[in-house]
Amino acid sequence: MKALIFAAGKGERMRPLTNHTPKPLLHVGGKPLIEWHIEKLLACGVQHIVINTSWLAECFEPALGDGSRWNVSLHYSYEGLEPLETGGGMLQALKVIGDETFIAVNGDIWSDVDYSALPRAISGLAHLILVDNPAHNPKGDFALVDSGKVESDGQDKLTFSGIGIYRPALFSDWRKIIGDVKGTDETPPRFKLAPLLRHAMHQGLVSGEYHQGRWTDVGTPERLQELNSQL
Repeated sequence: MKALIFAAGKGERMRPLTNHTPKPLLHVGGKPLIEWHIEKLLACGVQHIVINTSWLAECFEPALGDGSRWNVSLHYSYEGLEPLETGGGMLQALKVIGDETFIAVNGDIWSDVDYSALPRAISGLAHLILVDNPAHNPKGDFALVDSGKVESDGQDKLTFSGIGIYRPALFSDWRKIIGDVKGTDETPPRFKLAPLLRHAMHQGLVSGEYHQGRWTDVGTPERLQELNSQL
């Protein structure tokens, strides 16, 4: 199984820490955030990891190399000076990922989710890990129903953790779903992943599970400091 780590964001809420360091390369618990993900992905058998980059993209390869120190193969998907958002970034990464089901993880989160327990095959188009709503997202994102399906609306919404399993077929009709988005091979399209997920949810093609353990969206210097103290 291959994996994608989202690492292209500008980290604007983390300034000034991200003026010269991409957010996924900020240290927490003695190592860069992204390294926690690489090690967990390796532990569950992933051998090929795509890292999408944009802001301070030149910092990643010197810091992480080709992945040989972890015995994994790292591939860098450069999006240009402006990040392509989660949808556009994932679409571009599919050129390397191919047609197989894959794991995707936000590079700016930390959790104790056991990646080896994630499903290797899914019946729908996506499988999302949901967590309790943090203070900065009190209304949540999606609802998890008793059948294990994830719906875009409903009571007791949970927050999407930024960890999911996806099938490339999620993008089969992306132009029809997203609408008028300009893009070519030279200038890829820029769009969010959420509209594709919501469209798939309406078709009953998104499953999910609730993670009750630890999870942090490292979105501010204060949260980074708090997590570092805990670790």
